[in-house]
Amino acid sequence: MDLQKLAIVVPPLLLAITFHEAMHGYAAYRLGDPTAKLQGRLTLNPLVHIDPVGSVLIPAVLFLTNASFLFGWAKPVPVNFFRLRNPKQDMVWVAAAGPLTNLALAAVSGIFYQLVLMIASVLPPSTYMFLGFFKGMAEFSVAINVLLAVFNLIPIPPLDGGRILVGLLPREQAILVSRVEPYGMFLVVGLIFLNPFGLMSHIWRLMSLLTRTLLGM
Repeated sequence: MDLQKLAIVVPPLLLAITFHEAMHGYAAYRLGDPTAKLQGRLTLNPLVHIDPVGSVLIPAVLFLTNASFLFGWAKPVPVNFFRLRNPKQDMVWVAAAGPLTNLALAAVSGIFYQLVLMIASVLPPSTYMFLGFFKGMAEFSVAINVLLAVFNLIPIPPLDGGRILVGLLPREQAILVSRVEPYGMFLVVGLIFLNPFGLMSHIWRLMSLLTRTLLGM
């Protein structure tokens, strides 16, 4: 991955993970928990949300090894669910805020992508390189936001989908699912690499379909 590609993918990646985390905190704040606000996390300044591993180390390793993709994550925004007005119910909205924000960003990026194509169709070829930069950025923004939205909705804690599931289930079943959280990421890694029953293949196809739809292909 060269510097030009890095310039195309880094801004959308930072925006995607920053908006995702900030909206978790904002939803919690609106529902009664000021923890994120008190810690200065209700901001779109990406520096506040940088995680040393997910925002620096992993993307740097991918870049230096010439990986075909760049990925990362931000520092999770702190949420004290016990300070929410209706903890079990509000947990659903707090968890859903991140993926819903990513879907909204993907939709806006898709509109921007179509706008760039429209402008390119009426401008001379000499502008194609300049417009190509914004086209690539919009295309990657759609892809990364769809990925973050769909992946985070997998119903395994601590992913957002797992927390949504805990909020929707009856108390006894919710407790059982919540106990999975300490091992959740191991389950997710296993799901990705083992692909039982072709589940991940279906998820990748869903991501591809959403991405192509938003890009108007």
